[in-house]
Amino acid sequence: MTMATEQAVTIPPTGLSGDLIVPERATGIILFAHGSGSSRHSKRNRYVAGILQQGGFGTLMLDLLTEAEEQVDLRTRHLRFDIGLLADRLTQTVDWLQEEPSTRSLPIGCFGASTGGGAALVAAAERPSIVRAVVSRGGRPDLAGAALRRVRAPSLLIVGGADYEVIRLNQEALAALTCEKELSIVPGATHLFEEPGALEQVSHLARSWFERHLGPIRPCFGRSVY
Repeated sequence: MTMATEQAVTIPPTGLSGDLIVPERATGIILFAHGSGSSRHSKRNRYVAGILQQGGFGTLMLDLLTEAEEQVDLRTRHLRFDIGLLADRLTQTVDWLQEEPSTRSLPIGCFGASTGGGAALVAAAERPSIVRAVVSRGGRPDLAGAALRRVRAPSLLIVGGADYEVIRLNQEALAALTCEKELSIVPGATHLFEEPGALEQVSHLARSWFERHLGPIRPCFGRSVY
C-alpha cells in the first residue's frame, strides 16, 4: 500500500486554506480549483482526487476564497465568477508549490470544475513554463477569455453529454485554444456527473491525461482531438 503525507496548509499572502496529500514517490501534483458555490470539501472533486492519488499523483484541494469572502459570496454570488481573482489565487498557489519542500520537484497540473475551469486555464497562461497540463470538468473555459490563446499546457475539456449549453461553451473555448487540446463528452451525463459511472469516467480520463502530460517536457504542436 502506497504511503502518503497529508497536511492542512495555508497559502500566502491571502491565507487560503488547503488540504495537501502527497503519495510516496509521487509523479506530479494536481492543483484543484473548485467551481461556483463549492469548496475544497466537494465530494465530487475529492472522489477524482482519490483516483489521482491511486495513480501516484499528489493533490492540493484549495479554497479560492477566504472565509470572509465566502460569507460575502453567499449573499452576492459575484466572487465565484470573478475569474481574474480566482486565477490570481491559483497562480499564487502554483508559485507556492514551487517553493514547498514536498512538492517543489514535482510537475504541476491543474484540475478545474465549473468556473474553476476558466480560472485554471488563466493560471496556465500566466505560468506557461510551470503548469504542464489542465483538465476542466463541466467547466467554463470560455470565461478565460483572451487568455485561452496564451495557454501552452495540454488541455482536456470534459463535459456531460446532456449538458447542452456547457458543451457549446466548451466547443467555443476549444476553438480558441492553440495548444494540444481535446474535448471529451461523457454520454448521458448532466452538469454534476451524478449519473452512475459518470464521475468514475471523468476521474479516469483526468488520470490518463495527467499521466500522459506530466512527464518530460515536450513541445506543443497545437493538435486538436474531437
